[in-house]
Amino acid sequence: MQLYGLKNCDTCRKALKSLPTAVLVDVRAEGVPAEILERAHAEFGSALLNTRSTTWRQLSAEERAKPELTLLSEHPTLMKRPLIDRDGELFLSWSKEVQAALA
Repeated sequence: MQLYGLKNCDTCRKALKSLPTAVLVDVRAEGVPAEILERAHAEFGSALLNTRSTTWRQLSAEERAKPELTLLSEHPTLMKRPLIDRDGELFLSWSKEVQAALA
């Protein structure tokens, strides 16, 4: 099980603590593989883009107008976290629904 997130993100830490078999992939250091990003975008659409993040607020209007996948590959920290890949099945966030599905 892969957990794509940030090592200093509180939500990612909570998820890792609850999922002892998960391996953290720090998106700031390692990025997100293009294949995973494309699958996640196809499944979650614009929900994958965190428009409340500091990174988003620092982008110019011109940069924000780029396609979502381009933005996410250029700025992986814009991705809503965590993105969890369990044997090809993707989960986004650490909501009660995701926690129940992964329990």
